[in-house]
Amino acid sequence: MKLGEVIAALELKAIGSVDPELTVDGVYTSDLLSDVMAHAHEADLLVTIQSHVNTIAVATVVDVHSIVFCNSRPVNEELIAAAQRESVQLFVTDMDQFTVSGKLYALLQREAT
Repeated sequence: MKLGEVIAALELKAIGSVDPELTVDGVYTSDLLSDVMAHAHEADLLVTIQSHVNTIAVATVVDVHSIVFCNSRPVNEELIAAAQRESVQLFVTDMDQFTVSGKLYALLQREAT
């Protein structure tokens, strides 16, 4: 599935530049960054509330190209700058992690059939 489809379906607010042609192969939802490092996969979309610069560092380790921050978490300039340096796309939504994950699961299931 293309990132642009995800953005439109979930009405995500982009922070910074976006490449809508990036492929989203899966989703990983976690607020424990060591868990993300151990279990997220390349081209996963990360769903979290951890809106700090370490989240970008972890995303780059596992090649996650996009992060959705839930519950309208504020995103500071340091995090945005780090994301731009590492080509990580950032999004914010007022939905919680459960809702976002469920919607993404449904989208990916439709795509698979």
